[in-house]
Amino acid sequence: MLKRFVERYDKQVHRFLEILPGTFSWSLILFPIWGSFWIPHYVAYYIILFDIFWFYKAGALAITSLMSHIKLNASSKYDWLSDVKKLPDFKKVHHLVVIPTFKEPLGTIDRGVESIAKQDFPKDQISVCVAFEEREGQTAREKAKVLNKKFGSKFANFIITFHPDITKEVKGKSSNQAYAGRIAKQILVDKQKLDINHITVTSKDADGVFSEKYFSCLAYKFLTSENKYLLFWQPIVLFYSNIWKVPVPIRVMSTFSSVWQTALNSRTDRLVNYSMYSLSLKLLDDVGYWDVDVIPEDYRIFFKTFFAKDGKIEVDPIFLAVYADAAESKGYFKSLVNLYEQEKRWAWGVSDDAYIIKKWLTHTHIPFWQRTIRVFKVLEDHFLWPVNWFAITLGATIPVLLNPAFAQTVMGQNLPKVSFGILSACWIFLAVILVIDFRQRPKRQEQISFLRKLMIPFEFVLMPVVTLIFTALPGIDAHTRLMLGKYLEYRVTEKV
Repeated sequence: MLKRFVERYDKQVHRFLEILPGTFSWSLILFPIWGSFWIPHYVAYYIILFDIFWFYKAGALAITSLMSHIKLNASSKYDWLSDVKKLPDFKKVHHLVVIPTFKEPLGTIDRGVESIAKQDFPKDQISVCVAFEEREGQTAREKAKVLNKKFGSKFANFIITFHPDITKEVKGKSSNQAYAGRIAKQILVDKQKLDINHITVTSKDADGVFSEKYFSCLAYKFLTSENKYLLFWQPIVLFYSNIWKVPVPIRVMSTFSSVWQTALNSRTDRLVNYSMYSLSLKLLDDVGYWDVDVIPEDYRIFFKTFFAKDGKIEVDPIFLAVYADAAESKGYFKSLVNLYEQEKRWAWGVSDDAYIIKKWLTHTHIPFWQRTIRVFKVLEDHFLWPVNWFAITLGATIPVLLNPAFAQTVMGQNLPKVSFGILSACWIFLAVILVIDFRQRPKRQEQISFLRKLMIPFEFVLMPVVTLIFTALPGIDAHTRLMLGKYLEYRVTEKV
């Protein structure tokens, strides 16, 4: 009955579900304010429960990031090529790398493609597709000529596409990749007669720099996986390429983003492919490639395949790094604006939630817990994105400040102490995170004074302000835009 209702009133249900995240986040953000006047004890319980939840999240992050860090070191040293060469179908494997780009510097694209050319895997089993946008004009064609001259003979195929503006398509990475993926399939499978069952597709951002063992490891996992056509493979994306060049607030955010991505690879229960990832061309072709009417493409392609394949899709972690640029622009202030826009675009992933919830409601043939756990963990991250900062930073002080009578009660006097005690314990986990970051990030090339070296760990004193500006605010910005129907247009993060 519910399935029929959703299908009958699809547009109305979809719009309601778009309003839901913003309503939820604003309700939780404002609850401590109005609740302090009417039900302060319930506000206190809410804050304490949220602090305990945050303690659990921080502890899980520290433990899983440490586990992933150890596996990353081991995997980086392992000889994947020797192992994969022993497998009978090694010569049949072919890797296709799709690189969507729009107005990104030639040097950024070149650096990313160069990392593919430096792979220890045979280059005659790798094809690269650089996917430009037609609307970039002559500049894109000039970049294409330079890239083709340098890399045209280094791979089995070096494909260049120019994605035209097509009516009803949303301009962005997803529609560009869909266009490029179909063309690449025509060349590799339809014309060159390569076996689609042995081709992998890797979605790579222009600035991504692969570990030189990535495609050997991917080939090994592909050939040894029993469910290779029901899997995504996810490396660890580290925003370290320009970590020492960006302003301090961006460095702080890049640190936490990198450690968070590191930790996720050890949380296969909630791991969804993101940013740069791989899957089989057979799976991609079966589900009709990336959707052309959305901005966030990574979570969408996962759930598109998840529901199309009856909930059998999983993400297999690859414990190798792909290095990416932190948001940077020309000038300090422009760099900060660039980071805010990037975080807002990432937070816009909440726009997928209506699609995901509708699929969850209508695909009732998939076992309830199998589909619910996957969906719930994504909704938890998306819905609480703007809420976390307000609850843990301001929550305990609001009831005491706004309701003097409550401040005189036992609960009112103990709330700040209990909250402070729980959150203070989280500093232990922060120390673990900082150690992992210190060991993973590249060493600084230029010489700096001893005093500046000493001050680096204290950059994280800025964490409350930085996370407000670059996590909570872009999160609530995205939620509010979606709630009001002010849809976001795709904006590429500027690279210097």
